[in-house]
Amino acid sequence: MKIEKNLELVSKLEEKVRVDQFISLNSELSRSMLSDKSVVITIDGKTAKRSSMVHCGQIVKVVFEQYVFDGIEKENIALNILFEDKDILVINKEQNMVVHPAPGNFTGTLVNALAYRYGNEFVEDMKEDDDLTRPGIVHRLDKDTSGVMVIALNWKSHNNLSLQFASHTTEKIYNCIVKGVFLQTRGKIENFIGRNPRNRKSFSVVENEKKGRYALSYYRVIQQFKEYALVEVIIKTGRTHQIRVHMKHIGHPILGDTTYSKIDSKFPDASMMLHARSLSFNHPETGERMSFETELPERFNQILKALDLITLNLR
Repeated sequence: MKIEKNLELVSKLEEKVRVDQFISLNSELSRSMLSDKSVVITIDGKTAKRSSMVHCGQIVKVVFEQYVFDGIEKENIALNILFEDKDILVINKEQNMVVHPAPGNFTGTLVNALAYRYGNEFVEDMKEDDDLTRPGIVHRLDKDTSGVMVIALNWKSHNNLSLQFASHTTEKIYNCIVKGVFLQTRGKIENFIGRNPRNRKSFSVVENEKKGRYALSYYRVIQQFKEYALVEVIIKTGRTHQIRVHMKHIGHPILGDTTYSKIDSKFPDASMMLHARSLSFNHPETGERMSFETELPERFNQILKALDLITLNLR
């Protein structure tokens, strides 16, 4: 169905900003999503291009297609729960679990599990947030990425947590096994990430903010092996595929990531070696700072044991 989103008056701080930038900053719609032919943007009631500039006092509206699941199917799917109260749920998401229903994955998702666990009232309450497809979801992990996630259990918590993620006051730490030998054990990766013009399903580092969104990551090599390394990554922004794109950009693609690297000759069966190890945020009701951390999953341990053996045999 078509969704119409009315955005607030353009403030002085946003004067002379491209309208697609204004929309992406004030909604869940990214600039790449706005390139879809079904999207209609108006400024003060007149149809506008994505490149149009907005000025103080103008009203921006955007109409876009959205898949709406009026009856999200309830599924009794086991969740690895780290914490739960009336406001939030914190889980260790398993690899291969899709976060929310979408074409190709209408069932078996985290949202289907939430609908079963908390019932119809949960789904109905979350509709106050205008997000009818992914109730409770304030951030997400890719299907092939495992690790810590927080879910909002009511719309007030959803608003609070969404603001924390948008303002980058949360702390997200990941572990990954990547290819190659690092010349520096620590580093900062700062650039812009946008849709890959050669493959619209993937992303790449782009020239400037006109073609993508600002992205900042810090990495630290925990252990260097021959041709591989265990790395810690802290992301300060939450762009789609950010760590995967950044690791490839510096010449160290993630093992098992077939989108941004070729199948590995030594570990051809390796799945995505990316895990959200810890997450810190403020409780949306009490304001208490909370931190949750998980162990490396078994798929990591298997690869690390193999790398230890290779290292020993080379000595």
